[in-house]
Amino acid sequence: MVKAADRAKDPARSSVWLENRAPRRGSGPAGLDRDRIVAAAIRMLDAEGLNGLSMRKLATELGVTAMSLYWYVDTKDDIIEYAVDSVYAEVDPAAIGTTGDWRDRLRTLALEYRRMLVRHPWMSPCAGKYLNIGPNSVAVGARIHEAIRDTGLPVHRRPSAMSAVFQFVYGYGTVESQFQRRAAEAGMSQDAFYGESLRAFRDDAQFMEALEPMTELLDERASHGSVDEIWDRDFAYALDVLVAGIEVMVARGE
Repeated sequence: MVKAADRAKDPARSSVWLENRAPRRGSGPAGLDRDRIVAAAIRMLDAEGLNGLSMRKLATELGVTAMSLYWYVDTKDDIIEYAVDSVYAEVDPAAIGTTGDWRDRLRTLALEYRRMLVRHPWMSPCAGKYLNIGPNSVAVGARIHEAIRDTGLPVHRRPSAMSAVFQFVYGYGTVESQFQRRAAEAGMSQDAFYGESLRAFRDDAQFMEALEPMTELLDERASHGSVDEIWDRDFAYALDVLVAGIEVMVARGE
């Protein structure tokens, strides 16, 4: 069994995908396997977030003892790392393919990545904590690389273009997922929560002067439609801006 203290000595190699585990002696509980553990963990993470996941609660959900889980994982971090890679499979590389216009492929990848982040709000803080080198994560990364490669950008510019697009998507999906969660925790729809929030600070005297230059924008957003429509509209346009920027840089030969 790998101990957390041992992993802390070599954090750059701390990953379930890098460690060669010796087989456990004997056999684990009947009907239990790693896939079942990870699927239950994802359900718990979606419902309760990272703080809601514990080995004890997960074992109870699966109807086994907490020690039974250690036939398949060494730590809770192992489970989370497996869960991270599992949800990357929702961005299906096979469906996106490797041919066709790079713009269409890039937009599809960006949209599917955003949707995955929104479905799983716990994913955002995990993306920077773990190495993301599981098979599903690597497959998605390969499709991203192929789309950026086909833009015609020189190789030394491709990482910057990938960062521009997918760090934007990461930030956008994170904010969207957290807004949805906050509305849900308040027992309100996104639309109701947004409307109440907007009115709360627009009607507050201490904000009125500072917000005056933004009046036109705030009025437009308040009258545009549902919050979901605003999320989709702003995301699509921002992505178009990024794609157009890549096209300009390719044309410049930069």
